[in-house]
Amino acid sequence: MYSLGEASPHRRLIAHLDMDAFYASVELLRYPELRGLPVVIGGGRRHQPETLPDRTRRFARLRDYTGRGVITTSTYEARALGVFSAMGTMKAAQLAPDAILLPVDFDEYRRYSRLFKAAVREIAPRVEDRGIDEIYIDLTEVPGALDDAGLAVGRRLKEAVFTATGLTCSIGITPNKLLSKLCSELDKPDGLTLLGFEDIPARIWPLAARKVNGIGPKASEKLAGLGLHTVGDIAAADPAFLVQHFGANYGRWLHEVAHGRDDREVVTYSEPVSISRETTFERDLHAVRDRATLSAIFTDLCVELAGDLARKGYASKTIGIKLRFDDFKSVTRDLTLSAHTMDARTIRRAAGECLKRIDLTRRLRLLGVRAGTLARLSDLVAPVAPLPDAPPKVEESPPLYELPLFAQADPH
Repeated sequence: MYSLGEASPHRRLIAHLDMDAFYASVELLRYPELRGLPVVIGGGRRHQPETLPDRTRRFARLRDYTGRGVITTSTYEARALGVFSAMGTMKAAQLAPDAILLPVDFDEYRRYSRLFKAAVREIAPRVEDRGIDEIYIDLTEVPGALDDAGLAVGRRLKEAVFTATGLTCSIGITPNKLLSKLCSELDKPDGLTLLGFEDIPARIWPLAARKVNGIGPKASEKLAGLGLHTVGDIAAADPAFLVQHFGANYGRWLHEVAHGRDDREVVTYSEPVSISRETTFERDLHAVRDRATLSAIFTDLCVELAGDLARKGYASKTIGIKLRFDDFKSVTRDLTLSAHTMDARTIRRAAGECLKRIDLTRRLRLLGVRAGTLARLSDLVAPVAPLPDAPPKVEESPPLYELPLFAQADPH
């Protein structure tokens, strides 16, 4: 447990709240008969449950899946069978053929996300949004929080989230964001973990190095090659040794995080770097044979991206695309415009120019469009945009702006 000690002007109390198997848990509210079963989220519209005449439901099974999709998330029962997010659905079907397969419903997940975050802000308003299912919370100024290291307020937060959503969450409460992020994972699901600096050797140092946010697969592999497998191994290493092998900045950072040091503040608002839209196809599509389908999808993505920009009050000066081919290799291209825009047609034309710079002979499994170099509309004198009250007009399934690569690609 956290050592209370004397309060000081520099003492902080930061929480990291992570919803438990969020997407899957939302689906279990809708289909309570699936509780306790291995359930996988990641199907398409065709995997909607079927209501039978006796009012029971028939669910799709993972063994019947065909396609190129990936798992979005899974229940803890499915994870026990080796099925995790980002895994190919066909591979998951080999591991858990009898698992239930449900389609993704992002509108419902976003609704529950808003509910749990609103419940948290009623208790502790200083919140940093880190995604649809996780947030950081600064508890330092919450009355009474420092008296018991956040125990009572942590329980209140968990109760408020459950009351608002019917869902459980796991919370780590520590002196900083780094430790809180680690601790929210220690006692999942439905955990509440409090930790002080004196607890680091017992609870943090035994963790695998890759558990630290910022130590990716390549760094983890390199650390293991040097005999540094756990956080404690890194903490015991000579700082000069870390700098020698990882460079000055990253080497010093490894030393700091291994000792649980993190001065980052809870940021209640930050400007987005980019806004994007992408889709993974149910089957691989070819630039020539599936030209009409790709054209429609490409146009829809551009229109949706323009809508996102307008709704959030931004315009973009850099338009980019992302393609993933049937061999899982990804390619990106960007184009910088002469002025900021939020117009669907302008975005579509710029994205089409990017597409001309890519060899499209291989089949495609993913297509995405991105808007970068963002500026707030209020800061721009005259962004390139549609007339007021006039929705963007884009032809239904137009050709991809006469892209020669599509026309010349070998269908075989």
